[in-house]
Amino acid sequence: WVCTFAMFMVALVVLLAFVSAILSPPRVDPPSASELVAIPGINPVIPLWWGLIGFIVALVIHEFGHGLLARGHGMRIRSFGLLQLGPLPLGAFAEPEGEELFRAPRRERQRMFAAGPATNLFASFVLLLLLGGIAGQFASGDQSLHVKGIVKDEGADQAGMLPWDTIETMDDVDIVGLDGFYDTIGTYKAGDSVLIGVLHQDGTRETLNATLSDKYAYYENLGYSEEQLEMLEISPGDPFLGVEGLASNTAGIDRIAGPLSPNYDYSMIQRVLVAPIHVVTIMIIPFELQGVAMHPNEEAMLEADDTLLGNLVGKEGLLLLVNLMFWLMWVNVLLGFTNLIPMVPFDGGHMFKDMVHAGLSRIRAIGRKLKLWNFHPLWVDQISRKASNLSSLGLLFILLFILLIPYF
Repeated sequence: WVCTFAMFMVALVVLLAFVSAILSPPRVDPPSASELVAIPGINPVIPLWWGLIGFIVALVIHEFGHGLLARGHGMRIRSFGLLQLGPLPLGAFAEPEGEELFRAPRRERQRMFAAGPATNLFASFVLLLLLGGIAGQFASGDQSLHVKGIVKDEGADQAGMLPWDTIETMDDVDIVGLDGFYDTIGTYKAGDSVLIGVLHQDGTRETLNATLSDKYAYYENLGYSEEQLEMLEISPGDPFLGVEGLASNTAGIDRIAGPLSPNYDYSMIQRVLVAPIHVVTIMIIPFELQGVAMHPNEEAMLEADDTLLGNLVGKEGLLLLVNLMFWLMWVNVLLGFTNLIPMVPFDGGHMFKDMVHAGLSRIRAIGRKLKLWNFHPLWVDQISRKASNLSSLGLLFILLFILLIPYF
């Protein structure tokens, strides 16, 4: 049922992307040819070695899932292996006996097709649990917070603050976390000057004199209405330093571990509910960071905590484990959901065909029981094949449309 639900969600996402592409065509530059292929080292988002390791492991466990379920249901496996072009993994295969596969009951055949994607998705959850454990082995060398962006011509910019600077003090008041920053800056008003102690990326410390501007006027110039500003609880005279992307110095590892990070104050129920969503949303990280799991500046802010594992492998060892777990999880999610597209030759296409056949068979059985209709079994086979072929062609057209529309 997990794969069935995920298959319909994948189909829904594809359809929504298609409708969105029609109603509001993308205005960004079209992707390059290398970005359209999920080949490690060629696609700029997928690093060569981490991608190779991730794809080999994910492909092997995917086909192992198919093979295990096939044997569990009495189907023999003719061959099992990995397809490679040099060092590049192109695919893997677990080939059951064809006659036994198509003679098998539909439910067993569906389970066999679902086993591969399910193995990938469940593996990604296990890897997320491991990432949550590794996240607890890190500590920040500084409990303050850093800024990712500086607003041009505002107080921070004019004072000389730079992106990725850490704000340590404001008028000699220590800044601890986001709450500490907002509590402190809330004691000022627009036009006030404040001495800000910052730690630059090169390790030097400096005290900057910044003049706070009017937050209300800034957002008003951006086009916000009075009603919107009122909803945001922004009033005239509120102080504005001119920094963006305020985050704790453990933000990099927290973003990867998500709800399982010990730095988030979530209850157990919240962690369980948010974890499946996080496994999906984690897919955008390499696109945002151009092929890395964590920004190098965020890595530099971390230290190994005084734990058994932290002392054993150190910071570099922990970062190595984080990258390994992240890319294994990322590729497993990618492979699992891609194979659930209801389109032949993907596993989802074969599942969809059997689901249509099962639905038509139930309708036929109800009609026979009520003596209202009696479809011929061959008619059921024919309609299920046509439905599968039409859905595959339709989804192929939709996917090509989504990929090609940016070029026009």
